[in-house]
Amino acid sequence: MEITKKSTKDKILTLLKREVVLTVNELTELLDITHMAVRKHLSVLDKDGLIITNEVRQPMGRPIQTFSLSEKAEVYFPKNYDGISLEFLHDIEELYGNEAIQRLFDKRQERLTNEYDSRMDNKTTSEKVAEMVNIQNEKGYMAGYSQINETTYELVEYNCPILSVARAYKTACSCETDMLKSVLGTNDISRTCCRTDGDHFCKFIVKFDEAKNSPNFA
Repeated sequence: MEITKKSTKDKILTLLKREVVLTVNELTELLDITHMAVRKHLSVLDKDGLIITNEVRQPMGRPIQTFSLSEKAEVYFPKNYDGISLEFLHDIEELYGNEAIQRLFDKRQERLTNEYDSRMDNKTTSEKVAEMVNIQNEKGYMAGYSQINETTYELVEYNCPILSVARAYKTACSCETDMLKSVLGTNDISRTCCRTDGDHFCKFIVKFDEAKNSPNFA
């Protein structure tokens, strides 16, 4: 996955966000810089409290150092709550009950679906998935995708801009899945990983009917 032009510090943080755990050798290869340069940047990040260093014992030889992000590093990634205030949602639930919360998320899903539908006109399924990733990246989801076979795609979101809300109201996740189904035009979408379940990212398997995969499908 391509990393846009950023400082080396930002690149390291982005790589750790996506890969979760990396070694110096892996960072050296991914960044195409020297071991010494990688260690220098890691030292600064460690001093700033942005990374966690662990030692992994090996059957033979010295332990290997691995690096991952600390909670403090989360401030470097998009947190666009899209107008949703967690405290406000709690107040609404207290005043009007859970049904009102569900109606709010349903309305948000409808609004986003209508907003994104226009960007899917005259696109093949692969183009729709690529455009969906573009949309999610605009919203701060750090999304990417890969094609598994002719009709199946894997979509990954490495960041969740509304994570605090989703942890409190799981319906946010189901509404996002339903939105993807509506916008991409397939009911066969399953969420296999979720940040609210303790996973490091959200992952979806998207399957299309073979007929819909054709560029001539209307």
